Amino acid sequence: MISRRNIRVKVMQTLYSVESQEELIKPGEPVKLLQKQFDQTRQLLVFIIHFLTEVTRYAEVDARNRASKHLPSKEDLNVNTKIAGNEVLWKMMEHPSYKKALKEDKPELIETKDLVRKIYGELAETDKYIQYIALGERESRSEKELLEYIFGELMLPNESFLGLLEESFNNWVDDGEMIVMLVQNFIQKPSSFNFQELLGKEKWQFAKELLETALSKKEITMELIKPKLKNWDPERIATLDMILMRMGVCEFLFFETIPPKVTINEYIDLAKDYSTQMSGQFVNGILDNIHKELVRDNKMHKVSYKPS
Repeated sequence: MISRRNIRVKVMQTLYSVESQEELIKPGEPVKLLQKQFDQTRQLLVFIIHFLTEVTRYAEVDARNRASKHLPSKEDLNVNTKIAGNEVLWKMMEHPSYKKALKEDKPELIETKDLVRKIYGELAETDKYIQYIALGERESRSEKELLEYIFGELMLPNESFLGLLEESFNNWVDDGEMIVMLVQNFIQKPSSFNFQELLGKEKWQFAKELLETALSKKEITMELIKPKLKNWDPERIATLDMILMRMGVCEFLFFETIPPKVTINEYIDLAKDYSTQMSGQFVNGILDNIHKELVRDNKMHKVSYKPS
């Protein structure tokens, strides 16, 4: 569920963190830092799903509050709470893996009551919601569509909600696009999720090996990179550019199932997104030259590749 691009980003960030520390890094510490990166992805995902469930279940809170007024009106005594029993919602909430993640990540510790009430109030005024509660029976399609509507049309465009995500999760900017897709997938197929294995064994192995290889083979990769820098002083090149080039060379040499073109294109994009304005072109030039040299010297040994 987590793409290789996101994996590369987290490996890049871990390498940057490790190599920015002045003190000696203990054995195994880089992998722990990498695992923490993926834990933060899960925590963000769990929080957003938790917030969505709180909005939908607020109908019951609203009904109780209005019924407890000193002089409740007829409308106060007849608040429609159909949404709180949304069948897809309860499949999500009763999912064993999600329940375990709730206990571990404790999303309820982030204060959201006022924002939940506000978004529920906006929902209650929409035609989409009015049409939903007017349906006499529950339909799987309408149950899913309403949850998707709350998430996509009320939560994501809400500046206060986005501000809360940015304030509470420093990985929202990096993981946001992927998280949106994961939430949508969870709404569509709750039973297919495992919050304890969002990454999967094969991709975790790729992430860990890429990190460890970039660290252990630093001298080898730098021997290939430095001659291509021409008049550039390695000490003055952006740190992220150097990390990305080292990762790219590692994929050339030690990850035989990844096509070189895929590697080059991935690191060009990452350089554009995370480093300087000219980094994409710079990284492209260096990696392309190294690739050609490795091919010329018969040092590229790739095998058949199946995208995961």
